[in-house]
Amino acid sequence: MNTDKNDVIISVRGLSKHFAGGSIHALNGVDADIARGEVVVVIGPSGSGKSTFLRCLNLLEMPTEGKVIFEGTDITDASININLHRQKMGMVFQHFNLFPHMTVLDNMTLAPVKLLKRSKAEAEAKARSLLDRVGLGDRAGAYPNQLSGGQKQRVAIVSALCMEPDVMLFDEPTSALDPEMVGEVLEVMKDLARTGMTMVVVTHEMGFAREVGDRVMFMDGGRLIEQGTPQEIFSNPQNQRTRDFLSKIL
Repeated sequence: MNTDKNDVIISVRGLSKHFAGGSIHALNGVDADIARGEVVVVIGPSGSGKSTFLRCLNLLEMPTEGKVIFEGTDITDASININLHRQKMGMVFQHFNLFPHMTVLDNMTLAPVKLLKRSKAEAEAKARSLLDRVGLGDRAGAYPNQLSGGQKQRVAIVSALCMEPDVMLFDEPTSALDPEMVGEVLEVMKDLARTGMTMVVVTHEMGFAREVGDRVMFMDGGRLIEQGTPQEIFSNPQNQRTRDFLSKIL
């Protein structure tokens, strides 16, 4: 994938995150560029800093050190209105973050109406179109507790898309699902990748990383150990730590 400077949508420099008064180093000086239209898959053992890295990209975690430059703006600058930039970064979590007392349609239209000032009719038309796209057109009036885990996660994805983001961040979006529901969520993500959406995906689904990723980043101990195409990382990893990790899971 070409990461020509003009194409870089997120640039991370010297990103560090310390917890517990500095005794836990979740991230240690990570540098990375993510290009517009690229699908970057972040893999690594539990506790390697993957989710912290992802959450620092939209400042859900405030970095201890370093910069996050999103679409040319240093969003770690205290003078920046981070909420305006977050609107351009859709985020999908392990757990579905849907309001239980609201219907699927109301969950999906709340943010576009309040934040983007869309009319209710316009927001609902967009939401229904997206629900159709993920095979849930008949569930607009349902409540979250009436949906399966896989359906909830598909709703969470299209809810984020209702905000017309420039990049989508996924934090282990299938890890809380029953195995038979994983495929339906990954299918939606594959379809999204085919449309050219910029995506950063933290996942344990190596098949998805192989098939859909333009680039795979392997993290361990809060560091970016190695990155490359799926072919390079899975077939010919250069770092011994990467080889050890993949030998256990492939």
